[in-house]
Amino acid sequence: MCKTVFSLLLSFSCVTGFVMAQANGEIKGNDNSILIAYFSRAGNIDMSGSVDATTAASVNLLNGKYVGNAELMAQWIQEEVGGDLFFIKTVEPYSANYDETVKRVEDENRRNIHPALSSHVVNMQEYHIIFLVYPIWAYDLPVAMYTFLEEYDLSGKTIIPICTSGATSISRTIETIKRMEPEAKVLEGITVNHNQVLRSKNTVISWLKKIEIVK
Repeated sequence: MCKTVFSLLLSFSCVTGFVMAQANGEIKGNDNSILIAYFSRAGNIDMSGSVDATTAASVNLLNGKYVGNAELMAQWIQEEVGGDLFFIKTVEPYSANYDETVKRVEDENRRNIHPALSSHVVNMQEYHIIFLVYPIWAYDLPVAMYTFLEEYDLSGKTIIPICTSGATSISRTIETIKRMEPEAKVLEGITVNHNQVLRSKNTVISWLKKIEIVK
């Protein structure tokens, strides 16, 4: 097993199908080595009825389809670096009513309930870079993200978080991810204001270039 030291990701084990460009510190992953896992209210709530104003602020109606902020950013990441998209979906959907969702989330946090997921990664061992894309819920990871991290051992992988938030920074969620995946490399990631996501594509792309993740 060989190791290369580079400025941003510190060290990463060389594996089959994953190329390290040592000269300039870039990380090159083929499409099968990068997973972009995202959690969003859109897709995890019943969108068949009316959407209240607070919920509408976190989803975007594009080409007749509701697309969550996290999903949109995950798509931008895939366009830039390749990889596979994976939607983190709960078995029991959340309410389309924002206040009811907040009450459920508060109850899940209070009782330490991590909801069951209906989507699963069957080939996690094949991925070496894991993007985690999510909104801040109750100042931390959405509880469904806890379930996701509990399901997989990400030891030796590089985890790259990116979140949306109204005011809370990403720092607490990074602490949570590091605690749950202590043998993974966890980058600092970035926070995008949830009201500015539609205007933030260039910000996300610039961040990806800064951390030197390339196709």
